[in-house]
Amino acid sequence: MRYFFIILLLVVVGVVSVAGLRGNLSRRPPLEVFPDMKRQPKLRPQKPFAFFEDQRSSRLPVPGTIARGQRFEDLPVNTGCITGTTNWVATIPLPITAELLARGRERFVIFCAPCHSAAGDGNGITSKYGMIRAGNFHDPRIVRMTDGEIFNTVTKGKNLMPSYASQVPVQDRWAIIAYIRALQRTRLGVPDDVPAELRGGLKP
Repeated sequence: MRYFFIILLLVVVGVVSVAGLRGNLSRRPPLEVFPDMKRQPKLRPQKPFAFFEDQRSSRLPVPGTIARGQRFEDLPVNTGCITGTTNWVATIPLPITAELLARGRERFVIFCAPCHSAAGDGNGITSKYGMIRAGNFHDPRIVRMTDGEIFNTVTKGKNLMPSYASQVPVQDRWAIIAYIRALQRTRLGVPDDVPAELRGGLKP
């Protein structure tokens, strides 16, 4: 019993020592058992920092950074929808370049051609093994679809097609759509689509 009172007395003294003097002023720094990250090493804006080659502490945001107050979902490039609506964007919200088309072709061959075929007509290799024929990109129904709707299909999947959001980044999804549109042009294009200075090289 005696030890119990000794231990109790020590506990009471400890609690009073730690908590009983809270609010008192002192020139000494406080004892913090759990500082909760109140003081962290950080860099002040525009201050030099020897870690980086250019000696600057202020860095550009990493690719894919979303501005404060701007949700990822609100950008047409990420959703395929016009901001604040459920309407699909009509055309790709990215500049169409040779590099984008080349990337789209590469990703198309990897992720789309096994089912849709390299020509995009839906007769991919999977159809030879009992799988249902995939969508034909030259079908008028798909030709009339907006780019945003196709983007949504790639992102979320549709019918037997699974979602490719985890395998294909946003930029690559638009690149694939740009390449699909190029494939459609190979069958649906007319001579007037070719610039006048290049029509002389067309073969019948």
